[in-house]
Amino acid sequence: MARRKPLRTDIAWSTTDTITVKGLDLCQDILGKVSLGDMAFLGMTDRLPTPAESLVFNAIAVCLVEHGLTPSALVTRLTLAGAPEAMQAAVGAGLCGLGSVFVGSMEDAARLLQEALPKSEVPAGTPPNIEELAKQLVAREIAAGRSLPGIGHHIHKPQDPRAPALFAIARANGFDGPYIALMEKVADEAGRQLGKSLPVNATGAIAAIACEMGLPWDIVRGIGVLARAVGLVAHVLEERRNPIAREMKTMVEEQATAHFR
Repeated sequence: MARRKPLRTDIAWSTTDTITVKGLDLCQDILGKVSLGDMAFLGMTDRLPTPAESLVFNAIAVCLVEHGLTPSALVTRLTLAGAPEAMQAAVGAGLCGLGSVFVGSMEDAARLLQEALPKSEVPAGTPPNIEELAKQLVAREIAAGRSLPGIGHHIHKPQDPRAPALFAIARANGFDGPYIALMEKVADEAGRQLGKSLPVNATGAIAAIACEMGLPWDIVRGIGVLARAVGLVAHVLEERRNPIAREMKTMVEEQATAHFR
């Protein structure tokens, strides 16, 4: 009979008088010294960020906290209306909607960038073939009938103001490499091939910056999850103080069933 692999975690463990998280003493090394954003970075990379990494990572996380009455916020409010005793269920329900259309598109964009430019092949500075790479990438996705993640926005036109703001922060802190260059070229090339303006949006900017920071594409959505959880707690609070979920439910029901009257 094969020997069973022992269960193990290297994230955190406790003794009678200590709690260790990622090799750091919670009470001595973390509390009062490490921000929530830096703690998230530690969880994703197994180390605390440098000051520049901290500033940039916190910026991209903060950018995702609040977006108004998005589907995730609506679901959270409606779930709370049905289960007011379960904040965690309301927030969890909202987080379930972070997919390829809302927030989670940063994962698809990061994957696109990292598969086009594997980290092991990225030289120092911008590769000389970045423009040609963008042309090929965009043509391939269009030919396959796939939409390109991280570009265009249904409200912010002609430009998503968050993208240039985030890129400026990244560049000011030393994160200005081939992934940002490729993301910008993909937006330009998609606009040219499709004949319309498709500038980099917030999730595209975050994906590119996350790639510059060395985060693997399959964890990038986690930034959106942790950030939006904070925002959804705010929606829970507002819903309790100034409820609108039941009114929304009544309005939808009246409109949806009007044809029976």
